[in-house]
Amino acid sequence: MGACRSGSRILRLSLAAPPRTPWGGYFSPMASLRPLTRVLGAAVLATTLTQCALAQSTTQKTQRDLKRSGLALESLAGQVVAVMPLTHVVRDTALTDSTMMASRAAFQEWADSLLGEVLQERAPEVSWLLPPELQKVARKGAGMIPEPDRMGQSVMRSDRLEQVPDPLRSNLRTLMALAGGRYVFIPASIYFDRDEEGAVRATVYAVLADTRTGQVAWRAKNAVGAGPNRDGALRAALVTFLPDETAP
Repeated sequence: MGACRSGSRILRLSLAAPPRTPWGGYFSPMASLRPLTRVLGAAVLATTLTQCALAQSTTQKTQRDLKRSGLALESLAGQVVAVMPLTHVVRDTALTDSTMMASRAAFQEWADSLLGEVLQERAPEVSWLLPPELQKVARKGAGMIPEPDRMGQSVMRSDRLEQVPDPLRSNLRTLMALAGGRYVFIPASIYFDRDEEGAVRATVYAVLADTRTGQVAWRAKNAVGAGPNRDGALRAALVTFLPDETAP
């Protein structure tokens, strides 16, 4: 009964006319809450915009870092980055020593091995997924994607490409979903010839691709090195975008 009386009293109060204000109008409880609502809404909006701005700023900083002439290793630290196998090598006919005359398969295997060695040596803070391990990952998706050396990644040697074209893009996205990462390092092509002084010269065309957006996050620029042999030339070209962070 007490509860019923309380309920009826509340009902009568709610039906009663609202109290008058000193200036003749009626006092509305909801009207008194409107300024507070506006203040709270503005505060929530400001907080949301601040969070969005911070997130956008972080993303833009990462993109700026990755677009530097050298590969921004600090932006990749702790991440799994797949390294695609090399599928395009061009050797000038003037290079006739036995190491330069090796079969294409043997030459590409040597280049993949040296590239992996330099990446791990210069950037141990990145979890590089090198071609042999990448092949094993790709086999988990057998039937969904081709082998990593058959995806057509050499197309990325063109500096006009700012987006990874399909079907390479979709294949890389699936591959990295299996590998558990986002970025793929693609050594698209290597060209060997001799420089003006007769040394072996290597020019590397490489990109870092973001498999979530399909964008080219970074591209090697002027990655050219010379040496007495193919090993020295390729290593010199690679270190142009993999600076030794431990050097004084």
